[in-house]
Amino acid sequence: MNKSIQILVVDDSALVRQFMTEVITSQPDMALMATAPDPIAAMAKMQKQWPDVILLDVEMPKMDGITFLKQIMAQHPTPVVICSSLTEKGTALTLEAFSAGAVAVFTKATLGVRQHLQSIANDLIRAIREASQAKTTTVRSPIKTAPVTMVAPAQTSHTLTRTTDRVVAIGTSTGGTIALENILTQLPQDVPGIVIVQHMPEKFTAAFAERLNGLCAIEVREAKNGDRVLQGCALIAPGGYHTQVVRNGAFYCTEVFDAPPVNRHKPSVDVLFRSVAKAVGRNALGMILTGMGDDGARGLLSMRQAGANTIAQDEASSVVFGMPKEAIKLGAAEQIFSLNQMPAMIAQFGRR
Repeated sequence: MNKSIQILVVDDSALVRQFMTEVITSQPDMALMATAPDPIAAMAKMQKQWPDVILLDVEMPKMDGITFLKQIMAQHPTPVVICSSLTEKGTALTLEAFSAGAVAVFTKATLGVRQHLQSIANDLIRAIREASQAKTTTVRSPIKTAPVTMVAPAQTSHTLTRTTDRVVAIGTSTGGTIALENILTQLPQDVPGIVIVQHMPEKFTAAFAERLNGLCAIEVREAKNGDRVLQGCALIAPGGYHTQVVRNGAFYCTEVFDAPPVNRHKPSVDVLFRSVAKAVGRNALGMILTGMGDDGARGLLSMRQAGANTIAQDEASSVVFGMPKEAIKLGAAEQIFSLNQMPAMIAQFGRR
């Protein structure tokens, strides 16, 4: 008999704690270890038993969720799923939580809480299962590597926005926020245009792009319909919408559109990769990074069949090896590299 996933729920809302208890206890592979209204109470319970996964609110009394998360990751790295309200403050804190080590996020409404939670119950269950398989010992701060002459130091000004005949397409999910930060902060300004799908809820992608933009030498922003794919610029697909690349005369542009989820995701990596295979072909580089599931594997195969260069992240540096593993099994990945090799691969591709 498989061991149940032991879960600790930390949230100051009694309604949220009750609902999560109902969801967790309804699953045969999950067990509710305990609930707590704040991190102080949670720490007392964790002295008796340590959970496999923690569901954590970010805005709580006595101690905020970020401080608690940092203590957990320093003491005993544990998969943490953040439960955040869709508020400006909550969004900023959630992005900080990713930097501190959280592996996933799902959102809760500030009004009509029970109805909203019921609508995302399946996503919550999937997030818990994904988190239980995540490796929390992987590096979660920007990777420090030996100096590479092709990689420029991060700057805050973004001056290169020339059109490019090369496109880099990146797809990622669980663990991807830190992986993308590790890659993008090491890129010089003259890299080809980059289009990214990171599985993330609506409203979080704009804040995520804004945060990265302040850290990187290249420009990073949320993609909008009709944006040109330009050298020295990374476009992140907005949460809740699909993003694809199309050719417009001599240029490549993004198409952002609403449509049903693909592989349960919106945006979907497969949607992006298949469009790049069609529009860019051999002038593209496809990279599939850490994440649960198989979204992007078939799209990456389409890219390789169209003559593009294709890369998968290796297991050792992946928080969750699901997406890269599926791409490798399909023969979609031409090469396999660790996360700290990815910036050099992008820079080299741009200079060919």
